[in-house]
Amino acid sequence: MPYVSFFFGIIIRMFHNDHNPPHFHAEYQGQKAKFDLDGNLVEGRMRSRTAKSLIKKWARLHKDEL
Repeated sequence: MPYVSFFFGIIIRMFHNDHNPPHFHAEYQGQKAKFDLDGNLVEGRMRSRTAKSLIKKWARLHKDEL
């Protein structure tokens, strides 16, 4: 899966033609989760509150691009 962004050890990945609803994948320290385009956790597990917060902020900043 192609990388979209990489910051603070967080990897954001997204397929351009993936299944609905629209989402992106995030990975941090071996934890993998799926997020909606608003940055809300949809599936998986992300134990770090800091990582979840940074992912949500990233999604807000890049909403138009997503």
